[in-house]
Amino acid sequence: MSYRKRTAVLASAAALAGSAVWMAAPVARAEVVDVNYQCKTPIGDKSAVSPIDIKGVRSGGGYRITMSWQKGVSSSPVELGKGAMTPSATIALGGGADSGTLSVTGPANDAAIPANTPIKISDLSGTYTPKKSGEVTFTAGVLTIKALGTTTTCTPTNDPGPSLTLDVTAGGGAPGSAQGGGSGPDTGAGLPQTGPEDSAVALGTLGGTVLLAGAAGALWLTRRHQGAHAGR
Repeated sequence: MSYRKRTAVLASAAALAGSAVWMAAPVARAEVVDVNYQCKTPIGDKSAVSPIDIKGVRSGGGYRITMSWQKGVSSSPVELGKGAMTPSATIALGGGADSGTLSVTGPANDAAIPANTPIKISDLSGTYTPKKSGEVTFTAGVLTIKALGTTTTCTPTNDPGPSLTLDVTAGGGAPGSAQGGGSGPDTGAGLPQTGPEDSAVALGTLGGTVLLAGAAGALWLTRRHQGAHAGR
């Protein structure tokens, strides 16, 4: 086989390998979804719309799920001092590979909340451990706010769509439950995000490495061929 043909074969193999890497990309879709909350408060019903963002980060045999509010919901007729309000929420699971709810929690407010102003919810997080591999959706559920001995419950009424869709892989060890969550530190902060952008970057880097390896091989063959001709 001539060096030109060998070069073409190597280039084609590198291109095919790069395509295979991209085709193997995991399903991971995230979008900010507007959620219309209807809240039952000690002083009557209130409503508010807040864009909800849910992210997932692989952590050990599971995923660290974080739920974020871009706008405040509900309000209090009196000022809530620092540490007086504690939020929690549920995330509805679906998509075929799982069902049920995931509980997420977060810290109390780190600053006073003035009276009659929207209550800004801190990021809430919990750990999700897949029972089996497949596609799982994460949709905003019920928000619970506890403050000054009272409880406010906010329920989505507009049937919001999923804020996150993941193609999860069940880890080793005992099967996990969809229930749970925790307010501890996010130990998965330094791990790759399971969102589409980070997956694309990682896969693009791997594909580029494969292509560069193919090009290096072709260059080596070309130089070897030229060296052989020069020695004749």
